Amino acid sequence: MRKLLCLAILLSAYGCRQHSHVGEAAAEHEPHPESFSHWTTKTELFAEYLPLVAGETSRFTVHLTRLDTFKPVESGRVEIRLQDAGGAGQSFTAANPARPGIFEVDVKPAQAGQYRISVQLSGGPLEDTHDLGVIDCTATKAEALHEHGPGTEEKVAFLKEQQWTMDFATAIIEDRQLRVSIRVPAEVLPRSGGEAEVAAPFDGRLVVENVPAIGARVQQGQVLASLLPPTSTPSDLASLRLNREEAQLALQLASKDRERAERLVKSGAAPAKRIEEALTVEATQQARLRAAEERLAQYDNSSIADGEARGAKLFSLRAPISGVLTLVDVAPGANVKSGQTLFRIVDADTVYVSAIVPEAELPRVRELSGAKLEIPGGGELKTLTNLVSIGRVVDPESRTFSVVYQVDNRDRGIAIHQTIHVHLLSRLAEVAPVVPEAAVVDDSGRPVIFIQESGETFVRRPVKLGIRESGYVQVLEGAFPGERVVTMGAYLIRLSALSNQVPAHGHVH
Repeated sequence: MRKLLCLAILLSAYGCRQHSHVGEAAAEHEPHPESFSHWTTKTELFAEYLPLVAGETSRFTVHLTRLDTFKPVESGRVEIRLQDAGGAGQSFTAANPARPGIFEVDVKPAQAGQYRISVQLSGGPLEDTHDLGVIDCTATKAEALHEHGPGTEEKVAFLKEQQWTMDFATAIIEDRQLRVSIRVPAEVLPRSGGEAEVAAPFDGRLVVENVPAIGARVQQGQVLASLLPPTSTPSDLASLRLNREEAQLALQLASKDRERAERLVKSGAAPAKRIEEALTVEATQQARLRAAEERLAQYDNSSIADGEARGAKLFSLRAPISGVLTLVDVAPGANVKSGQTLFRIVDADTVYVSAIVPEAELPRVRELSGAKLEIPGGGELKTLTNLVSIGRVVDPESRTFSVVYQVDNRDRGIAIHQTIHVHLLSRLAEVAPVVPEAAVVDDSGRPVIFIQESGETFVRRPVKLGIRESGYVQVLEGAFPGERVVTMGAYLIRLSALSNQVPAHGHVH
């Protein structure tokens, strides 16, 4: 029984092997699928098809991608044109996409030969033409058979359907001359004269109608609060009232004396000087009375808890500069001491960015030719042009010195005392291929990029990197100008390369 089972297994394996060989032999007599990849400034075309045979229909699966969004072309009409050496042409059309981005066109050439092939997109929001060069059309399928040699580089398949559903983008590698830069931390500081404090000039009671909020913007000269000066003897109400009564009686006596002097001068019994003396005494007593009433009013106001002033003279506290309030230490009716800080104002429209540079970089800073500000989440680097100073004193503890730039911050892109980074630029480096930093992927500790060889085929390239500037990095080895590099989605392509599974295809390959 055991022998029979082993024999059955052997026969089954032999039958499968024979079936496999038959399938391979049949496949060997079928032409290998071909493809086109072509880019214009508007769209990317990737077309898959079986080699053209005269009188036979070959279905072209045309993938069209918008290069402004790297998303599929969702509408329009695709026309494939074949033109022979004599100028005669044949045209084959797909009126609508079979699926977003995919147009299926059946091409049936009338006779064998060489044709110039082009693909035209029209009838939608985007129009474009791809000239694909010369294509062969054979007389029989046997003539279309040819060998496809093994590639020299490791290739990764990443379908258009995958690219369209993710954040994906590519760019052409260009030669560029970058500048050597030093990336250092920096601190945002108020400019010179851009920070001020408002303190109480003397002891008193605050009078504030509306307490300003921290972060509120104020203008130079704006009244922030008022200060009620204290009385000379604020605890002796009886003395204040006595002084007012004495001043009132003295004024009445001075007024009567002035009237008496006027009658005497009018009758000739006294010289005119007598009136002047009486007027002086009367004016003095009027001033004493006003002072006594003001002291009594100050006493009354100082006893009111809400800090409102009723008829008393107040000292206004004004903003010395325009800016935003970073400290508000006031309350209506609060007693304050002379010199107490009540408000702090910072001008946030113009600030200093102080780069913290290690002392070892001092020789490179001598060749400083500019700087760029790296703002977290701010995208592109901001060019700094207004150099204030290069520090020549090294901090003995941190062993660093400062390079200070003045920055226009009216857009509120950075905040006072925020920690950011600055790229200090020096000499120009040699011309070399340059790629965006986002194109470089860390692959087990080694930097790699992915080159788009065709619409759905990518090549993994280990690279040697050079200097960096403004979001770009030099590639000293592993990249060439004119190649198309993946700038967004490279990490997902790396994960696809690590997978042993072949992605399911929604079209013929």
